[in-house]
Amino acid sequence: MDNIGKRFYLALVLIVLMSCKEQAKKKEPAVITQNNKMEYYNERYRPQFHFSPEEKWMNDPNGLVYHKGVYHLFYQYYPEDIVWGPMHWGHATSKDLVVWEHRPIALFPDAHGYIFSGSAVVDVYNTSKLGSDEAPPLVAIFTYHDAVAKKEGKERYETQGVAFSLDNGETWTKYEGNPVIGNPGERDFRDPKVFWNEKTKAWSMLLVAGDHLQIWGSDNLLEWKKVSEFGREQGAHGGVWECPDMFKLVVDETGEEKWVLLISINPGAPNGGSGTQYFVGDFDGETFTSDQKNVRWVDWGADNYAGVTYNNTPNNDRIFIGWMSNWNYATKTPTKKWRSAMTLPRKLSLRKIRGNYELINYPLKNLNDLLKSKQEANIVLQAGAEEAISFDNFNQAEIRFMTNAKDFNLTFKNQTNERLILAMDGVKEQFLVDRSQSGVTNFDKNFGGLQQMPIINLPEGQFEVRLFVDRSSIEIFINKGQYVMTSQLFPTENYTDLSIKNTGNTQLSLNDFKISEVKDVW
Repeated sequence: MDNIGKRFYLALVLIVLMSCKEQAKKKEPAVITQNNKMEYYNERYRPQFHFSPEEKWMNDPNGLVYHKGVYHLFYQYYPEDIVWGPMHWGHATSKDLVVWEHRPIALFPDAHGYIFSGSAVVDVYNTSKLGSDEAPPLVAIFTYHDAVAKKEGKERYETQGVAFSLDNGETWTKYEGNPVIGNPGERDFRDPKVFWNEKTKAWSMLLVAGDHLQIWGSDNLLEWKKVSEFGREQGAHGGVWECPDMFKLVVDETGEEKWVLLISINPGAPNGGSGTQYFVGDFDGETFTSDQKNVRWVDWGADNYAGVTYNNTPNNDRIFIGWMSNWNYATKTPTKKWRSAMTLPRKLSLRKIRGNYELINYPLKNLNDLLKSKQEANIVLQAGAEEAISFDNFNQAEIRFMTNAKDFNLTFKNQTNERLILAMDGVKEQFLVDRSQSGVTNFDKNFGGLQQMPIINLPEGQFEVRLFVDRSSIEIFINKGQYVMTSQLFPTENYTDLSIKNTGNTQLSLNDFKISEVKDVW
């Protein structure tokens, strides 16, 4: 294509994008009346207590930030279809991270490219001079992805841009000097996570560059300098590194301070496709180091990717949200109006168990307000015995119990004999999820396989098992979030039966066994 052709093509793209922008501006939020209340957020497989977009495609959470009583959730969004396309930043807000309100699209593609993943900060000291001392701005830092340059085979198709808001995220203005970081010659150069660095009294930015992390520094969010790298020879490298995050946590048992680095990878996760690994180490203000030898995973299930944490939270809580899908089949899951949901928000903490640092992720206490207890019991089963429990709708439920048993099966079933099997195997020291017969699975060959999670560091004695089951997902938390699995499900009918089987040689006790209904948030 000659220069005239390129300019014509770019102009055409901009016209289309501006048209989309105008349409999005005109679109009003859905009006809920008595007539359509039963239909809104009630489609087949529509999550009832997880965030999902009203319609169209969603992937990575972006720009997680708390400001003036509002939790902002931005996300990768394509408003024209239920498959991936030119990326925008969708937007939702919440006062409690449980009930969400949809907001207009925050950021649209422009001449620099699509709006890929990034982060947002409150520029408290107005270092950027984009606001004022009295009204500091919210500043979003994101990746520009130039699809035309990539298609032409160019290497430098990703750069970093800035936008700011002076009305707590209601409207956004792109910085006129974009991009603020050009491409240094890296093919996959993206996903900036920015945070205030107390050691340097300046801003730090994490960027991934193909197979490693880069750390950059800035005094004003607009002028950046690379200061260090990490990871070329450490961690999992089965695919491209994406969506970095890094933060300090205090170890519960010892009181020591350690830094945790999150890196998503696709492919290369332990159960195929996408996943998020973590490193525990130290950060001196410029360089992250870790002597960790083994690869550690935030979540061993197939469907928790690109998760990052909130900036500026009350009490400095480290709150995590992930995209509840997997690039192996994300564009093929059997929904029609929308596609994808987010995980439940989880609080992260760090524990030292049997001499090993363990990143704990566990649902926020706020979610307890949605629970209405329906059944409670203490269940005792002899070796080889089985007990069945019926419940109106296990696909909008929380199940929890305490046990010291390491050998049992939990099987959810519906009237069409679709079944989801969860199994703990004490001999092999692993937990299994088998969704091969869980419902609709034939949309992709990678969906129905057995998922395995090693539980080799699970302490002796009693531990909690907690399950959250929504219409199209299950989240499993063992020992208060020491071991976690997240998995999508697409049963054609709700599960109404739960079979508990003792697969061990000794008596099985499930203490304080409780089933609760989870109220919908829509």
